[in-house]
Amino acid sequence: MEFLESIEELEKIYGSPSDAALNKVTSKMISSYRAWIERSSFCVIASVGFEGTDVSPRGDDGQVVKILNEKTLALPDWKGNQRLDTLRNIIEDERVSLLFMVSGSNNVVRVNGQARITTDQKLIESFERNGTYPKTVVLVKVGEVYFQCARALMRSNLWKSGDQSSGLPTPGSILDEITSGAFDGAAYDSIWPERYQKELW
Repeated sequence: MEFLESIEELEKIYGSPSDAALNKVTSKMISSYRAWIERSSFCVIASVGFEGTDVSPRGDDGQVVKILNEKTLALPDWKGNQRLDTLRNIIEDERVSLLFMVSGSNNVVRVNGQARITTDQKLIESFERNGTYPKTVVLVKVGEVYFQCARALMRSNLWKSGDQSSGLPTPGSILDEITSGAFDGAAYDSIWPERYQKELW
């Protein structure tokens, strides 16, 4: 099997990007991108650290991030699995990328930038949910913002394909398989519905 070894080989195959692909990129939060991101309740954040790369989903019941100004996004770190993969990476390497999605839209908006983690109390308190607060907030300094073309979501029929989750392995069954039955996967699955109600934020 042959592999490409240079940018020149790559560009020879794909050619040059269109004017639209080049002109869509901004270095700050213009009003159009602000409106788009403020509508998004779900994003994916990618990071890189000494141990490698990581990508993590983030969601909320409203805006998934707050736009503090044209160059800064604030992403609360709500309760999770305590692995801290994304946060560890940010400590080691500030580079991050975020992919914002809005239910029903085949376009997505991407933000590349540098992130830092803060425990600023005033900022943390601004994300209050029923007396619960995130432990930290990730501040993202915007490097570039741009929309991604709709082809990937159109090909996948993401919003039109309906519920395809029937029969999928559950988290408990996955843990059971990995540990050859040493982990009680059935018990894990049975308590999850009640657990998430108490620990969503």
